[in-house]
Amino acid sequence: MSATTETGDGAGPESGTALAAEAAAIFGVALPQAERYAALLTGAGAERGIIGPAEAGRIWDRHLLNCGVIARLIPAACSVVDLGSGAGLPGMVLAMLRPECQVTLLEPMARRASFLQECVAELGLTNVEVVRGRAEELAGKLSADVVTARAVAPLEKLAALAAGLARPGGRVLAMKGAGATAELARARPVLARLGIGDARVVTVASASGAITATLVTFTTTSSRSVGSPPTAGRRAQAHGPEAVRGGRGPDGSGRRQSRPNSRRGGG
Repeated sequence: MSATTETGDGAGPESGTALAAEAAAIFGVALPQAERYAALLTGAGAERGIIGPAEAGRIWDRHLLNCGVIARLIPAACSVVDLGSGAGLPGMVLAMLRPECQVTLLEPMARRASFLQECVAELGLTNVEVVRGRAEELAGKLSADVVTARAVAPLEKLAALAAGLARPGGRVLAMKGAGATAELARARPVLARLGIGDARVVTVASASGAITATLVTFTTTSSRSVGSPPTAGRRAQAHGPEAVRGGRGPDGSGRRQSRPNSRRGGG
């Protein structure tokens, strides 16, 4: 493990600390990859405004480890769409921890999509695709077994966006904070209109219990949400020039979408 500190260049928590032990336990063989990603977030990511200035010193405990613990909720060899991926959290972390899964990072803003593409190339993640676009425009064109989101929008709005990207019967994992229960209560009428009845708050933790994440999770209905055309194929796919792979830069004319700037590393 890197000997740098949380307040240093961000590559890894201080060697020998409890945080370092958690990082090693959660990431395992993917830890060197996670350290490189942390350095990208706190380096180029901070310089270009991808993460907020206050986030660089807490990349590991608040962001990387928090996202890492939800990997156990991702089924083996499934497809994942990370909605409003921003700085790549949790999608980039899940791609490292579940290399057998195909992960699509969906992000509408050009500068964020460009940063994500650079991270994919730098980390050598062959199971990741970056798509620049809005969820509303890609409903029915992207279809995944699991849709993830972190601090993208209130659940009342997020539920419909995520349901449009999940295959019928797919899972939505929306990372939320301490107010998850109240937020779910407010969203119940919207969820009912979408035909979703199993939404619940779930807390997952690391093996030691020191790192936790709170989510609202639900299963999408057997038919698509209103306005979302059916899609063939189980694996997440993108159509048109806004889908980018490998080391290529983002293409297309995706429009900007306003979002909080203090989320998952500032995204």
